[in-house]
Amino acid sequence: MPERGGLSRRGLFGAAGVGAAAAAGMAGAMAAGHHPAAPATVPGRHDFHGVHQSGIVTPAQDRLHFAAFDLTTSSRAALIALLQDWTDAAARMMAGHGAGEIGPTSGSYDAPPDDTGEAIGLPPSSLTITFGFGPTLFVDGDGNDRFGLAGRRPAALERLPHFPADVLEESRSDGDLCIQACADDPQVAVHAIRNLARIAFGRAAIRWSQLGFGRTSSTSTSQVTPRNLFGFKDGTANLKLEDPAALDEHVWIGADTDQAWTVGGSYLVARRISMTIETWDRQSLREQERVIGRTKAEGAPLSGGGEFTAPDFDLPGRDGPLIDVAAHVRLAHPDANGGAQLLRRGYNFVDGTDALGRLDAGLFFLAFMIDPRTHYIDMQRRLAQLDGLSEYLKHTGSALFLVPRGVAEGEFVGQQLFD
Repeated sequence: MPERGGLSRRGLFGAAGVGAAAAAGMAGAMAAGHHPAAPATVPGRHDFHGVHQSGIVTPAQDRLHFAAFDLTTSSRAALIALLQDWTDAAARMMAGHGAGEIGPTSGSYDAPPDDTGEAIGLPPSSLTITFGFGPTLFVDGDGNDRFGLAGRRPAALERLPHFPADVLEESRSDGDLCIQACADDPQVAVHAIRNLARIAFGRAAIRWSQLGFGRTSSTSTSQVTPRNLFGFKDGTANLKLEDPAALDEHVWIGADTDQAWTVGGSYLVARRISMTIETWDRQSLREQERVIGRTKAEGAPLSGGGEFTAPDFDLPGRDGPLIDVAAHVRLAHPDANGGAQLLRRGYNFVDGTDALGRLDAGLFFLAFMIDPRTHYIDMQRRLAQLDGLSEYLKHTGSALFLVPRGVAEGEFVGQQLFD
């Protein structure tokens, strides 16, 4: 339905007919069991429905609003109704409409609008909305099976362990549910989370949230490699949407899972990593490059070549290998982690300053993977113990979520869990 007052963000593109054709094409891909080969054809708009949820292999947008929720109801019916309501609202907002069926400026004058209105006149801005389920959705911290889902929890969906040197804050960690909203306009991303939180009132409440800017990875070969707040290119060897075979191997949950309802989904690790910016900024360029293992200018491995040249970890230097044994690129490389690869989708953040006047800034690490036990936990434990970069980092938040498969027309997100 159109927004109140006839305002339609998608209408700014004049693309209703093209959008219908794109939706039909996606439905055909789903029926054939194929991966979507490219983003939606409507500029600035992605389809909510598909084989996999959007916001994973979608070309990474520049802005993020991420929120974790705690459920405030113990009713299974209320949980299902919330997921249905969120599905409807997400599909509308990604299409460029308001969160509600009526919109922000019409309807009963004596009732709250069904959309908050700050996105009036804004285009969809490549908005994607991605939903995830935390371990406590199945069994809460007190061991309660609130929704009759304990027997449906996959073995891999366990709270992440406490890694060496973690200084986690409970108020920045975990959650029953999560929503990742990415867009090229920060107001569009914030509008999405704000309205989904409003819709959840009485059923779920935000536990913590994080704003992000300046993506720190590329998820498509069409994107250049961005830089993190240390000034280095980040995610050079990231998985890309143009490599479906690698995604099947490392990102999408396959038929060998212990819970059939999770097939086609993925696991999402979220870690808030504070950077000691002021300490890093006083290090020499030589030291910075030694810690990272790449050049700051081009992002090339210190063993030589260009940005995408494979590192030569055996190439000798004056006092040992050219790429230091504690360099981040060495310890994070698939060769050091049993061939495991992640699809990273993190963002920079600056949340003001701390009590000492230092920047409260860093990396909000987001990564999708087929199984955190094989693709993340051992790697992070090794990095925390051996990585020279750890001297400049402090992990303050941590969470793991299961991201269900994509949503077909007429379904709600995670419906297979309840079937």
